[in-house]
Amino acid sequence: MTTDKIYLVGFMAAGKSTVARALGQRLHWRAEDIDELIERRDRMTVADIFSRHGEPYFRQAEREMLQVLRPLRHIVVATGGGTFVDPDNRAMMSVDGTVVWLDLPLADLIGRIPQDGRRPLAADRAQLERLYEVRCEVYRLAHIRIGAARLPVSQVVDRVLEAIGDHPPLVDSTIRQT
Repeated sequence: MTTDKIYLVGFMAAGKSTVARALGQRLHWRAEDIDELIERRDRMTVADIFSRHGEPYFRQAEREMLQVLRPLRHIVVATGGGTFVDPDNRAMMSVDGTVVWLDLPLADLIGRIPQDGRRPLAADRAQLERLYEVRCEVYRLAHIRIGAARLPVSQVVDRVLEAIGDHPPLVDSTIRQT
């Protein structure tokens, strides 16, 4: 397991983007968000990409962004909720960095998911529940699982850093930690 790159995985609205930025600041590392990179590249929102091009197109875009980020070190990557589900993505991420699952109960996530169509896979509640169960089985393959329910971002970051510290080699010691 490499600890000079961290991939955050978890269900939609788990806080991956927010935690990535905070973790990146704490480590003095770059933080990137796969969804934001795709939106900038395609000049449209994820919802619009799903609507116009479909989920397979979006999943291919995720793979492409992972490849763009692959050579970079000292970076925290916030993935999309489905990125780690793809076996090829999962295999690449698992050898390229430390994969951290931000685990929250579905009940907590539902309150965070906007009902405005920005989350196309969340439109149907029964489908959302099934998707959550299926994805959680895959997220369990992450190197580290962080219970993040009802915690402020700073505590989630603390937990990630503590967990990584339990998995030598440690985060690059030349990077100042605060």
